[in-house]
Amino acid sequence: MRKVCLILTIIGFIMVSCSNSKKDVNIIANENVSFNRIESESLTLFKKNCYACHSVVSKSHDEIIAPPMVAVKRRYLMSYPNKKEFIEAFTNWALNPSEENALMRGAVANFKIMPKQSFNKIDVEKISTYIFENEIEKPVWFETHFNNEHPNGMGNGNGKGRGRGKF
Repeated sequence: MRKVCLILTIIGFIMVSCSNSKKDVNIIANENVSFNRIESESLTLFKKNCYACHSVVSKSHDEIIAPPMVAVKRRYLMSYPNKKEFIEAFTNWALNPSEENALMRGAVANFKIMPKQSFNKIDVEKISTYIFENEIEKPVWFETHFNNEHPNGMGNGNGKGRGRGKF
């Protein structure tokens, strides 16, 4: 009789353990689906709101009307390597672009200040988060152009504008 009770207890324990692990898997799956949905929404917002000007399909630097977003990300990461600060600075710029707050002086000299848009702050924060967390597409010509413009690296007067942009 003891053996039967022991076997039934072990079987019951195994069934409860298996049941709990299935719940854990479902919770993890639901979190991943939710995360993927948010990331997908952020990517859609990014492409819809940014790629019209920050194109990745241009054939050369001469065809663009704004710097590629990969260049913008690189520059913002230099000044704001912390995720929270990056998102805040990037969002503030997108919502209220001004010459005084420009990090990319050469880009402003080439393209002028980004026109003020009627962006929703929450959407810009989602876009900023996506940009910070993901590798950003770059035009095929970008690395060659970037290396030519910044032969000694970015920042600290290393570009062709020697830290002054083209102002």
